[in-house]
Amino acid sequence: MPPRTSTAQRRLLKEYQQLKRDSPEEGPKDTPYENGVFPARLTFPNDYPLSPPKLVFEPAILHPNIYANGEVCISILHPPGDDPHQYERAEERWSPVQNVEKILLSVMSMLSEPNVESGANIDACKLWRDNRKGFEAQVRSDVRKSLGL
Repeated sequence: MPPRTSTAQRRLLKEYQQLKRDSPEEGPKDTPYENGVFPARLTFPNDYPLSPPKLVFEPAILHPNIYANGEVCISILHPPGDDPHQYERAEERWSPVQNVEKILLSVMSMLSEPNVESGANIDACKLWRDNRKGFEAQVRSDVRKSLGL
């Protein structure tokens, strides 16, 4: 008898098939990330979709909301419920109705509009605030590298 497929595995397979049919574009237009291709790893917990996955860019990319190790820090990837720091509303955080597509759309939005008030990478926040041209030049250089140029 074949092993039973868990509800989480069935859900992930369905989400994966949907993404293959309608995958998001590369780095968002009119941003320094435009046309970039950034490999990332989504790691799903055993109790998915009750808990959020973790998203890590490999290699890390320069962004105020991406830790130096590549881990993405956005509300949708934070555990459900009230924020102990009272920065995020519960409805901004993970809930089981979220899915991989919504995560990717949130990341695209994050790339377009960093939240420097709640930065994960302080050096990137400082560069973005104090030297926007330098920040954008570094990101464009990283995009060229991501494309093998």
